[in-house]
Amino acid sequence: MALPEYFLQELKMRNDITEYISSYVNLKRSGRNMVGLCPFHGEKTPSFNVYTENGSFYCFGCGVGGDVISFAMKIENLDYIDAVKLLAQRAGMEMPENSYDDSISKLRKRVFEANREAARFYYQTLVSPIGRKGLEYFYNRGLSDKTIRHFGLGFADESWDSLCKYLREKGFSNNELVQANLAVESNRGNGRIYDRFRNRVMFPILDLRGNVIAFGGRIMTDEKPKYLNTSDTPVFKKSDNLFSLNNAKNSGNRTLILCEGYMDVIAVNQAGFINAVATLGTSLTPEQAILMKRYADEVIICYDADEAGQKATARAISILRNAGLVIRVITVPNGKDPDEFIRSKGADGYAAFKALIDKSGNDIEYRLSKLKSSVNIEATDGRVAYLEGAAKLISTISSSVERAVYVSKICSEFGIEQSAFNEQVSKNIRNSNRTNRRQEAKAIQNALSGRNDKINTDHYKKPRSSSAEEALVVFLINNPNYAEEISDSVKSEQFQNGLMKRYYEYILGRIKSGYEPLTNITADFSADEQNKLYQLMSHTIPSASTYDAMREYIGVINEESSKLTAEKIDTMTAEELRAYMDKMKKSKQ
Repeated sequence: MALPEYFLQELKMRNDITEYISSYVNLKRSGRNMVGLCPFHGEKTPSFNVYTENGSFYCFGCGVGGDVISFAMKIENLDYIDAVKLLAQRAGMEMPENSYDDSISKLRKRVFEANREAARFYYQTLVSPIGRKGLEYFYNRGLSDKTIRHFGLGFADESWDSLCKYLREKGFSNNELVQANLAVESNRGNGRIYDRFRNRVMFPILDLRGNVIAFGGRIMTDEKPKYLNTSDTPVFKKSDNLFSLNNAKNSGNRTLILCEGYMDVIAVNQAGFINAVATLGTSLTPEQAILMKRYADEVIICYDADEAGQKATARAISILRNAGLVIRVITVPNGKDPDEFIRSKGADGYAAFKALIDKSGNDIEYRLSKLKSSVNIEATDGRVAYLEGAAKLISTISSSVERAVYVSKICSEFGIEQSAFNEQVSKNIRNSNRTNRRQEAKAIQNALSGRNDKINTDHYKKPRSSSAEEALVVFLINNPNYAEEISDSVKSEQFQNGLMKRYYEYILGRIKSGYEPLTNITADFSADEQNKLYQLMSHTIPSASTYDAMREYIGVINEESSKLTAEKIDTMTAEELRAYMDKMKKSKQ
């Protein structure tokens, strides 16, 4: 059952979209709208728009749009009902009783509760005789009891179902444990479940509100996989979260140290740097970089010094730069990882690691160093390869002042004319600009043609009728007082674009029932369908919203829907076909 209309209208009224989004995004006025850097993708030029008048937002960069509820869902990683509850609590409103389906919300709550109880169970096992080898493992890695407690570290014993038994005694069902990925179903099809994690030291993963959302488990032998992580669940998506960000966000500065694994983060944290985070068993994702951007302006990459770590560093640099973050790179000496390095320094771990941070170079310096080490600069061809590679790298720097600094430094080091090196840099910039323009032109062409539009697939097939239908839907949203005239002139059966037909029927039905067109859009359409609708609304220009424009859209829809198609022929009777042919003859006279 849907939430009452009056409740949703009051909820949105009390949660002004501009005010709410301003708590996450630095907005500035641009005409009648507010603009800022999108919190959902990396960008340097603001393309995120908030429309106070109609209570919506839309990003022209990544295509995400919606209302205050959908913004809360995406920014806080909540389902629909939980987002509504969050906004209701913020506005001091009581949720209406028994008027909505909160089955997903209830499942999420149970998964949170199961994870919390599992974390307690793993910790109690760790500090019991059964978990002695897990505790010894942590001690051997240099962790103190205080650190173990702070991170809630634990141990999963060798039993096949000790956690399952414990949680079932706490009232959790088999389905809830499987949904939480704390248990897996037997492949024998007998309905039995067993513990997902066995004979591993355990690392609880917390969200920003302190909820246990997942676990990482490390084997203490040479068995594979070394790490086993919770798969995606109703409360967890590994590509959207970071280990220990709940601690790092309270560090008091806007710098994060990006480590490769859980133990590196914990070791760096124990040494005194609480602003350390790590990915969750995957390579760094753009979503994680955007998440970091909310809490930091600078990221210090501190990956392992081995070949895999260096490849991961190169990949992370690109992703973090695209998110608009300043980057520095720590090079840990002697090929050690951060955990090993800090332990090797004993009581001097803090000072030694602080010294590494202080002398860490930015990502350009790091990449120039790697480039230099990959060639023999004593040989002519090696020097040429380095200088060409350096010119290509420097051409990616947007600041002309910063480019000049590096050009001067390299030319001085190699004794070459700045004019020649600058010409190579400029050539690379021109080539890059041409490539970018071609890509942009292709993207615009594809966007206009609708070929790459996966949600509005009918637009490309029927561009003329689809364009008119899209414009009429937006006009109807903005001018509900014309609903009767529009519905008398155009029937939904005439729409040739399936998605636009759904929008038209939905919006027309709500208006005729006395409701606002989009009050409950977040609950009634998928995220992609919402994004498309708000995209159409955001691209509308004033001249397309006049009464004359409306009549033109209606005329096009009527004209296009009256055209004979192969599909229509198949469904027409002989009499209907003769009548159609007579009509066509008269129209040509």
